[in-house]
Amino acid sequence: MNIVIINGSPRKDGNTALMCQAFADGAISQRHDATVETVNLYEAEFKGCRSCFACKLKDAPSYGKCAVKDNLSPILEKALKADILVLASPIYLMDVSGVCKSFLERLLFPLASYEAGYKSLATNRMLTVTIYTMNVPKEMCPEQVLANAEHFIGHVFRKPRRVCAYNTYQFRDYSKYKVEVFDERQKRRYHDEMFPLELKEAFDLGRELALAAEAEKSDCRHRSCDENP
Repeated sequence: MNIVIINGSPRKDGNTALMCQAFADGAISQRHDATVETVNLYEAEFKGCRSCFACKLKDAPSYGKCAVKDNLSPILEKALKADILVLASPIYLMDVSGVCKSFLERLLFPLASYEAGYKSLATNRMLTVTIYTMNVPKEMCPEQVLANAEHFIGHVFRKPRRVCAYNTYQFRDYSKYKVEVFDERQKRRYHDEMFPLELKEAFDLGRELALAAEAEKSDCRHRSCDENP
């Protein structure tokens, strides 16, 4: 089983990374032979979609593929071969991070064709997961913005399962920063009480989807098929 985690956070050991690791640990606890690869997008130099439309050219080798060759190209290849694809990002300005949005443009637009019904060109309809971490409480989650991105993920692949960490503790030492709109003590209390539960939710989802992916593979073998449903 091949699990690819795309981390769109600049902090390799921050809240988003911890949620990703919890998901990975859950999957491995269910499938000890699972391979998990985490890609930190901030380590890759790339840009978003350039609107060249090479992915829409009739009878072209680039049809349904991003034609831009750069540091993101091998990452896209890995993502498209995953049994489970995890897309993780902190929420900045009520949306996913800029590098995560650029990645989604390059991943999804070539596969969302202009054929009748906007047919998906994905040959691997893998299980997908979205992980979000945000500095706001649950009631302030930018639901519509996230739903828009997840709509495209679901159209191209499958509707993602979502897990979130809310009201995140941002600084190791709040005394060093000018922060008047948040109560550090309240945030610390939430972090101590709720973040472990959010990590467990990610862990449990990893276990659940590893089991589901393995069941699909077994069913596929019995039906002698060579691609995911």
